[in-house]
Amino acid sequence: MQRIYLGLLSLALLASTACSEAQNDDKGKGKKGGKKKDHTSVMNPVSGLKRLGAMPSEVTESSGLARGPEAGTYYTHGDHGNTPTLFLVRESGELVRRVEIPGITQEDWESVSQDEQGRIYIADTGNNNNSRQDLTIYRVDPANPGQVRRIRFSYPDQKDFPPVKNDRNFDVEASLYHNGQLYLFTRNRARGRECKVYTLQADGPEQQTAKLAGQLNLPGEVTGADLSPDGKRLALLGREQLYLCDVPGGDLTKAQPRTVELAGAGQTEGVVFTDNQNLIISTEQGTLYRYTIQ
Repeated sequence: MQRIYLGLLSLALLASTACSEAQNDDKGKGKKGGKKKDHTSVMNPVSGLKRLGAMPSEVTESSGLARGPEAGTYYTHGDHGNTPTLFLVRESGELVRRVEIPGITQEDWESVSQDEQGRIYIADTGNNNNSRQDLTIYRVDPANPGQVRRIRFSYPDQKDFPPVKNDRNFDVEASLYHNGQLYLFTRNRARGRECKVYTLQADGPEQQTAKLAGQLNLPGEVTGADLSPDGKRLALLGREQLYLCDVPGGDLTKAQPRTVELAGAGQTEGVVFTDNQNLIISTEQGTLYRYTIQ
């Protein structure tokens, strides 16, 4: 009888402990001021991926990356609802400085790229509902942010704002600069896999119709893009995925993707090559990673 009593007592203690742990895990959920769940720690180690650091809270929803003026520094920005500000950060996530850009708005910044002169192209091209008619690229010299050049553009194949749901493929969250052209990669809100590639003239007129250069078939929706310094490899980001694409003959529309799973990394949004083998990746949650191509 005594053994039975001790067994029942042990079970009761175990149940009480499990209940307490579950209650502790629930604390803060759905309550203002509760501890924010960390979505950016890699649960299973990803070969070649290394966590570098986290940006401060004032850099909200990092959506793009471009190289900074010094090695190990990067420009980033927030997206919809944030101020027209570029943030210069170190690989550790430390904020170096803010670059306020006067005279422009921040409707939905989604990407940044950079030309040979260090000028930054900010893609205000977020278009979740595919209904925008004010799509704009801003060219800014971070050393002289008061001088801004605008490229306002439209898509040649969009006639309705918004189009029917199956044709909603005009949201751009990834862009890059290459050989005098700006490449825009769509995030397909209808069928996911079909990514259209448009181009604009970086030094062209202030009002342009983008050119539809081609289409890529990918396993997911595109959220970031960059091209390696030698021009031979295109990197595209998806949600916790990296698509590494060899570029035959320099034609970005004929890239052949290889998918790298970034399980547990978070909402991956910004990507930039530091050399032909290494990439820096940022997430909306503010985490910075380095990925070394295997």
